[in-house]
Amino acid sequence: MHKIPYNQKPVGYGELIRRLSLNILPHYVTSFVTDGKGRRHTVIDRHIRKEVYPLPYYPGESLGDHLTFALKYEGVNLEILAAVFQTVSPHEIEAIVRETPTGKYARQIWFLYEFLTGKELDLEPVKVANYIDILDEDQYVTARKEPVPRQRINNNLLGERRFCPMVRRTDELKRYQEIDFHARTKEVVGRYPKEILQRAVTYLFTKETKSSFEIERATPDQKRAARFVELLRHAEEMDFFTKESLIELQKAVVDARFANDDFRKNQNYIGESLGFGRENVHFVTPRPDDLPDLMDGMFVCHEKMMISGVHPVIAATIVAFGFVFMHPFEDGNGRIHRFLIHNILAKRGFTPQGMIFPVSATLVQNMINYDQALELFSKPLLPLIDYDMDESGQMRVKNDTAIHYRYIDMTAIAERMFGFIEKTVEKELVSELDLLVNYERAKSTMREVVDMPDRMIDLFIRICRENGGRISLNKRKSLFDKLTDEEVAALEECVSQAFGLNSNGSSADRNN
Repeated sequence: MHKIPYNQKPVGYGELIRRLSLNILPHYVTSFVTDGKGRRHTVIDRHIRKEVYPLPYYPGESLGDHLTFALKYEGVNLEILAAVFQTVSPHEIEAIVRETPTGKYARQIWFLYEFLTGKELDLEPVKVANYIDILDEDQYVTARKEPVPRQRINNNLLGERRFCPMVRRTDELKRYQEIDFHARTKEVVGRYPKEILQRAVTYLFTKETKSSFEIERATPDQKRAARFVELLRHAEEMDFFTKESLIELQKAVVDARFANDDFRKNQNYIGESLGFGRENVHFVTPRPDDLPDLMDGMFVCHEKMMISGVHPVIAATIVAFGFVFMHPFEDGNGRIHRFLIHNILAKRGFTPQGMIFPVSATLVQNMINYDQALELFSKPLLPLIDYDMDESGQMRVKNDTAIHYRYIDMTAIAERMFGFIEKTVEKELVSELDLLVNYERAKSTMREVVDMPDRMIDLFIRICRENGGRISLNKRKSLFDKLTDEEVAALEECVSQAFGLNSNGSSADRNN
């Protein structure tokens, strides 16, 4: 807990949270007014951003004063506003609007009240006023404008009352959006021979499948792995983010015994057992009764983003991470979450036709960053959940938590997602294609030494690479006993040269 200096008073969202004792996720910035001298300035303390304003900025004491300050200087936070509107009387909001019924912030407060509560205030529609956007397009990622004549507002929010995420246009997101990843990918791919790219397609689908399961420390049987590969092949052909498609996806990626015909009916959570009936809980999912409403809201949000042309990476972030936070199934949520990234990027033409970005391979290489991306939401959420657990590990959530999942700020998660995509294009994709080039080079030179069957060549290369450029004596006897010492040495040299391995074999154990 950070102490507030005696000469500083919270304003805007911070004051609303304090005054109304709201149990909600904090805003990305907290504002204060000081009675000291000086200009407005920003303080960053352990990733917490604080804006300090001089005394003339103090808005006043009323609820309307602080709502107006929040919208004017801190932006739109739907979760906090929804919590405020649930707490105060509608008559208070009506009184705020009546003071300046055609004012910009009064109309925004009015629209947001009706948008978030689904209730209509006892106010006459605005007759004459210019239409204003609910979100500043320079500050937020927005959807296509929908005029609302009642308040003469352009609704450009990404979703609707049941699910409406927010993404702020930070400097980092603006930088990423200026990068033409599609052109960069074509440039990378264009450096490789056509026959390598043809082989790469199958290889990348298989590698992505393996990596996605590896993240969850799962080893799929051949049938499930083949089904997942086939799904990836069709990722660019259809929209999988519908209830029916998600249920079929889940059946394809989990053991048939644990597949679901509908969204879960039980309370779910992610954690680890500490033994003796104790659980270390990391994340609590929405209550099952709230799930249908939340998922229906997500489907609407997805459609709005598609129609509005929201950047594919931002759309993929909202859908894929929103899905995994909802956790609608008992099992398979993580694999579906990563599949949805591919589905949206491919469907929107972000990835080259017929190819796939090895995103899961990038996530495997950057597991700490991936976990941190998930924790950007899950970590601050956990203290807000009131739950108990019985001896069998069944959880019961005791408070109303749906508001936390409806209006997630996806800004920082989208920044991380762009980072993963950049690493995938610049490093992982190049690495995988180089691997195939090296493999073909090794194969070609090995055939000049011994004309072996493809399966034996594949096995020799794999074992040789795993053992630092050498084949151990045990493996030679059990797998390659038909080869002479001279042939083995020559084949080892072929692999070492192709993959740049240590030619003297100093890192290899010759006896294992």
